[in-house]
Amino acid sequence: MKFRIRLAPTTFSGGAPAQRTLFSASESSPYAGGRAEPPKPKRVPAERALPGRPKAAAPAPRKPRAAEKPPSASDDSVPSSDGEDGVQTIAHELAKKQKEISVAEFFSKNRHLLGFDSPKKALLTAVKEAVDNALDACEEAKVLPDIEVEIKQLEQEDRFSLRVRDNGPGIVRAQIPRIFGKLLYGSKFHRLKMSRGQQGIGISAAGMYGQMTTGKPVRITSRISARRPAQYFEILIDTGKNEQVVAKEEEVADPGFSRGTEVELTLVGRWTKGRASVDEYLEQTAIANPHVEMVYTAPDGTKLKFPRGSKVLPAEPTEIQPHPRGIELGMLMKMLKETQSRRLSAFLHTEFSRVSTAVARRLCQTANLSDKARPKRVSHEEAERLFQAIQNSKFMNPPTDCLSPIGEPQILAGLKKEVRAHFYTAVTRPPSVYRGRPFQIEAGLAYGGEMTPKEGEETGAQEPVRLLRFANRVPLIYQQGACGITESVIDTAWRSYGLSQHKGALPLGPAVLFVHFASVWVPFTSESKEAIAHYPELTTEMKRALQEAGRRLGTYLSRRRNAETQMKRRAVFTHYVGEVASSVSRLTGEPRQALYDQLLKIAEKKTKAAELADRKVADGYDSIADLPSTIVIEEES
Repeated sequence: MKFRIRLAPTTFSGGAPAQRTLFSASESSPYAGGRAEPPKPKRVPAERALPGRPKAAAPAPRKPRAAEKPPSASDDSVPSSDGEDGVQTIAHELAKKQKEISVAEFFSKNRHLLGFDSPKKALLTAVKEAVDNALDACEEAKVLPDIEVEIKQLEQEDRFSLRVRDNGPGIVRAQIPRIFGKLLYGSKFHRLKMSRGQQGIGISAAGMYGQMTTGKPVRITSRISARRPAQYFEILIDTGKNEQVVAKEEEVADPGFSRGTEVELTLVGRWTKGRASVDEYLEQTAIANPHVEMVYTAPDGTKLKFPRGSKVLPAEPTEIQPHPRGIELGMLMKMLKETQSRRLSAFLHTEFSRVSTAVARRLCQTANLSDKARPKRVSHEEAERLFQAIQNSKFMNPPTDCLSPIGEPQILAGLKKEVRAHFYTAVTRPPSVYRGRPFQIEAGLAYGGEMTPKEGEETGAQEPVRLLRFANRVPLIYQQGACGITESVIDTAWRSYGLSQHKGALPLGPAVLFVHFASVWVPFTSESKEAIAHYPELTTEMKRALQEAGRRLGTYLSRRRNAETQMKRRAVFTHYVGEVASSVSRLTGEPRQALYDQLLKIAEKKTKAAELADRKVADGYDSIADLPSTIVIEEES
């Protein structure tokens, strides 16, 4: 800060000269720009000039103060400038308490949002995240997955050790700390392609939960080739910075497997059997992924093997560009600023799907923009006109090769492998579009078999059907009542298809319902990914798939009842056909055996529908001509 002091002569009424000090401040002064009034200069009294006395010298200019640093908004020690008394205001006191919060620190205090709100659910969520990552890695490497899951109970009753190993491609050394030690780090969030994991939170959140509850790091052993040693890491998370902390790193010559990744966690949990357990999650995973073989060792020593039901890998989905009807104005402006295209028409053609060169020019013309305009120079008003032109135009639906549905044969193979029933059917709907994002609905149904009530049990005592919900091949275990899939099942009129149903409830009967939602963007209701949102476009498509499966079940049950009726008629006739043949033989003199054979043929012809009950189809499809993708397995009796 610089000051200039200028002395100007002045004259009093007596004629004696006087000195007057003028004050000015430079632009770097804190008083510049109207921030505060500069202090008024004091008047210097002039001395009268006496004869024979020399004139008094002008006073020396005041030494300027040291330059002050301009206050910063991020400085916690900002002095108050609201008054001359220097008193701190409430706003300054509150400003001192404000600080940045990392995403890891947020989720560490709100872990219920990620599914770690109870010990039982936390153990299941940790298994789910590790298995989902293993399946994605194997499928991207085009390897049939072989997964080992082992849970051990430690000395403390509520502490468990979880180990998950896969035969995937492994992870390179440099990426291991980031993948397991940093939230929101991954390769799947920004791409429009169907995959199980999308946010980059799951496995690192499981490690963070184990660190918070036991203080132990997550242990990773990864090997990318049998000719190279494995990399072993022990990793913690600095929740304040959302950064990885490597506690230990070393090479392991022989980890016990040739290629793959092994993850081990120590966490607080609770292991149970039955519904909403680890056992049920792995069973449903085997149903939706029949190409997987899993070996599961429970804490009580029980070893379960889920054999591979199919050797066909899912089709590899293709990454697509965003659809123009699936973006908002802010996203469009962001894409305009970040694009490498030099022309607006080229930007629309290359950055979006289903936008040809002709369509791009038409959009520019509708928005009253030049197709040769620079995208980065498009103003806010011009971007809004372009956005309105996009919303008022019609486009082809986005390509569906970004989806990888399970498929009707694979659904039947999964259900038949894990559910003992007499009737199986599967439905795969054509792809649909919601908000510019493609999705596809699949449904499956298994009926009868071991689920059939015992003889003499009343229908009213039947339990609701078992509902299996899936999103991108991942089982949804919790929050069934808050899921759009459940709403679709309840809204379907199951009485028309042979199942009893109370108002506003799931249908009753010995059946298993299977519903799969496949999409590049799954509208979950929370970060824990446990339920699908109730969007009308989605629930309508789900109902159509369920209705098709219900019609096939209704046809089967109708034929089954007709077959049972005809079987009873045949049994009654054959019971008395011998006496009828004997009586007719005595009256006519015809041989009894010839009459018996002839009457038996007539009975079989009249009760031909009963032959459906004698049918046994163990493998293959289209067992009933007009019911596609359906398997009927009847008891030999």
